[in-house]
Amino acid sequence: MNTAFEIAKRISFHKQKNYTRFIVRLSIAATAISVAAILLTFSIVNGFQSTVSNKLFSFWGHIQISSVNGANLNDDAQVANQIKSIPNIQSSSAFLNQTMVLAKDIEIEGLNAKGIADFSSIPNLIQGRTIQSAGPSPSKEIVLSKNIASKLHILIGDQVRLYFFQNNQVQERKLKVVGLFHSGIEAYDLKNVFVDIHLLQQLIQAPTAITGYQINVNALSTIAQTQIDIQSILPENWVASASADLYPQLFDWIQVQSINRNITIIIMLFIAVVNLITCLLILLLERVPMVGSLNAMGASHAMIQKVFLYQASFIACAGIGLGVLIGLGLSVLQLKFQWIHLDESAYLIDVLPIQIQPLQVIGVIVGTVIICYLSFLLPTIWIKKISPAIAIRFD
Repeated sequence: MNTAFEIAKRISFHKQKNYTRFIVRLSIAATAISVAAILLTFSIVNGFQSTVSNKLFSFWGHIQISSVNGANLNDDAQVANQIKSIPNIQSSSAFLNQTMVLAKDIEIEGLNAKGIADFSSIPNLIQGRTIQSAGPSPSKEIVLSKNIASKLHILIGDQVRLYFFQNNQVQERKLKVVGLFHSGIEAYDLKNVFVDIHLLQQLIQAPTAITGYQINVNALSTIAQTQIDIQSILPENWVASASADLYPQLFDWIQVQSINRNITIIIMLFIAVVNLITCLLILLLERVPMVGSLNAMGASHAMIQKVFLYQASFIACAGIGLGVLIGLGLSVLQLKFQWIHLDESAYLIDVLPIQIQPLQVIGVIVGTVIICYLSFLLPTIWIKKISPAIAIRFD
């Protein structure tokens, strides 16, 4: 029989004095709140980074291939096939950018037309449908952002006019609006539309011209190596760049959230540890006569220390268990009902995102248990300084 464990169980679950019971409950509550806050922080930051990153990558891909000087490239089937054969590449498609003016009745707006070869790659489509192929002829359909459609009073099914300045001449094309997309990144929603790449190639009279290739990988961890692999097979003056390097201001902002997460976790752990240490010291002071009696009966300091370590562990485990239930419970509720909304213009998303990673949950539980146990060792050292004769008379 584990004597220290049995004594700890008896004094922990025996009826306690009011102030002691209050301190214990306060410590359990503080630990639960800290653990819940840590789990919520992980879930929110995971969800935020994943959701915003996916939005950004859906526009640009994980890697872009372009020319060194910014000029158009020639679509090379051999290079395209070599790129697709590289491991970890999920998809690769050509695109062509061209500035133009979009007009609807008297409303006009200067925009960038992004010509795409893979119509299924149009991101964040919220209404209507994607562009459909017109066989050998370029498709005369266009997909706008919800922001542009609202600004210019355009509905799905409307005809819009696109004006391109080419070779000192203005060329006009009439296209039908078939879909609306919305990413929440206002700076890009208000500047880009999607059209058939062959339409733009026809306008500039260059049937193989492309701005570059947009490449997606299977796993974000492989971006750096895949970029190196791609660069090794590219012709001279072609360059492969990670989208995170091309648009550092947004991706750096996403990474800053990891710093905020770490600071929050440190603060919450500090609060939990301070509360548990305070609780343990109070329990020690209350049980000084018991310590003296155990010493007088021949109990070792190590055994008495274990008694209080077990008692503190009961409190810590109760707090951690309750915190896990609260943290995961609130995360699941937000994930299912999405009751917390955000300012999309500031955060690029309109609903607080949640992403629960089981390994992180396990890591929080195990890490908190270890940190709490190590913090309990310090106050229990004081037991060795208690004199049995004085302790028995202590009140």
